Parts: sequence; structure tokens; C-alpha cells
Amino acid sequence: MEISACRARQLRNRWRLFTVTLLLVIIAGAQVAPAQDEVAPEYAVKAPLATRSLKLDAAAADGALVAVGARGHILISTDRGESWQQVEVPTRAALTGVFFHDRDLGWAVGHDSVILRTTDGGATWERVHWAPEEESPLLDVWFADAEHGFAIGAYGSFYVTSDGGDIWTYQPISDDDFHLNHLARATDGALYMAAEAGMAYRSDDGGETWTELSLPYEGSFFGTLPLEGENLLIFGLRGHLFRSQDAGQSWIEVETGTVAMLTDGIRLGDGTIIITGLGGVVLVSDDGGNSFGVHQQSNRRGISAVVEASDDSLLLVGGFGVRTLPVSELTSASD
Repeated sequence: MEISACRARQLRNRWRLFTVTLLLVIIAGAQVAPAQDEVAPEYAVKAPLATRSLKLDAAAADGALVAVGARGHILISTDRGESWQQVEVPTRAALTGVFFHDRDLGWAVGHDSVILRTTDGGATWERVHWAPEEESPLLDVWFADAEHGFAIGAYGSFYVTSDGGDIWTYQPISDDDFHLNHLARATDGALYMAAEAGMAYRSDDGGETWTELSLPYEGSFFGTLPLEGENLLIFGLRGHLFRSQDAGQSWIEVETGTVAMLTDGIRLGDGTIIITGLGGVVLVSDDGGNSFGVHQQSNRRGISAVVEASDDSLLLVGGFGVRTLPVSELTSASD
């Protein structure tokens, strides 16, 4: 019997949603419980071992560190990751992205299309958007200033706010429904977005319009890392990493020495570039991203995000929860 086009699309979308959930399971190394339907906010359960449960993103905000992850868990540290406090959060959905504008104002997003906001440095959170019926996880959040921001995610989900997050408007950027995975801004103001199926986008007008970038790879990309000028890195499945020197008009593949999925990246103050991935992979470059050395973490647990904890240490989050890593362990191994 022939399947209708509508039914075929539904089946395809369900499969792609399954792959998003499966990715979380791979990072965690354990089963991740689906988010529960909620009529009123149902707060995340306080867990004694929350520092060891799956964390999917992190942010640094003027001396404070914030980590978010499975079951709505949010952890706060004010001592560079030495100790952590789990705070009350009005959701039990997995939280996949977090962004802070300053020390006080921040947002987090996740499954059930949930968007949370804090105005006191993460001590308390409010739910400002929630649409579980869409079955469309949000995967990243980014703000240009205290008022204007974007939340992006599965099936082309693209939400815009101009009032600090009180109201979010759905404004898809194309007719395609590719998962939108990560958003970052370059020093020249250009915005870059990594997506699935070898897709990436650039905006030169603050996110009003987006240009599709052509890349020589059809697998998913999970992160972009704008460097100086028009230099840019983009990375994703099976260790694939590409570099552009002309704002994404052309690309050169960079050998990584790994087939692990690459998940996040940062550039340190001294120019060192760090790219993290599954299997405990940490890639390090001291030549502006032209080449990388592989540093395999002994526990081999998936790393989902990395931020600077201090001038001499990194915060890693992933299937192991949260932990700090001295930068010296990476740079000394490169010497």
C-alpha cells in the first residue's frame, strides 16, 4: 500500500526526533527518560548526584559557571567549578542549551520547546515558553543584547524575541526543516549557524535574513567557532572539521585524527583552540586551527560542551556530569 506524502513526512520526522534523543543517550552512556507532559511547571527533582548526571551545555558569566542537562537539572558554581549547587528549575525536560548576557541575565532551552529565563544569575528560573505538543526540542539559545535573541532547534525551529524573552515568535528561516544545532557570532558581527545534513547558514544583518553556505560534507554539524576576521571553523559527525578563511564561501577540511563526533569548541585568550567530542576526545590547536592534536581523556565519556572555568582551567560537561581540566594538561602534552 502506498504511503501518503503527509504520512511519510510524519514517519520521517519521528525518526529524526528519535535520532536527537539517541544522541543524548550516546553522550550519557545511559537511558535518558523522556520529558513528561506538564500543565503547570513541574520542578526538577533535587538529586544528590546531580553533578554526575548528563549535562549538555554550560556557560561562564563573570566568574560564575552554569551547567544544564537531563531532567531539567541546572548547576551553579561561583568558585570556578570547585563546588556546585543544584537550583530549583520549573521543568523536568532535558535542557540542551544555555546562554548568559551578563552575570544576572540568562536563558536556557530544551525539550518540550521549553525556554527558561533567570534574572538573578541562575538562582531562580521562570518558564517563559513551552510547547510540548510540537515534539520539537530546542537545541541552542543566543542573545545579541538583553532584549533580542534567538532559540533554535529540531525541524527548523527558529524562535525570535525582541522583549528579553517575554514573547517568542516562530519565524522559520527556510522551507526546509533541517535541525538547527548551534548559533555563534563572529567579531565582525556575522552570525553562523550549524545544522544537520551538511547545512550551515550565515546572517550579515543580525539574523533578519540567512544565506545558505555550501560545504563539501553531507553529515550533520554540531558547532561553529568564528575566529578572527573571516576565519571560521565548523565541525560535527565522524570527526569532520572544516575551516573557512572567507566567511564560509569556501572550505578546507582539517585532519582531526579522530572519527568521534565533535560537539563544541572555544578559543582561549592566548589563541589556543579547543574542540571537544564524544569518547572523551579533546582536540587542541596552537596554530589558529590549521592543525590539531588529539588528547584522549582516560574515562572516554562523551563531552558535550566546554567553557573557560578560569585563566588556567576548562569546564567540561557531558555524560560524566561536570569536571574541570587544567589547561596545562593539554598544552604540556602538545610540547
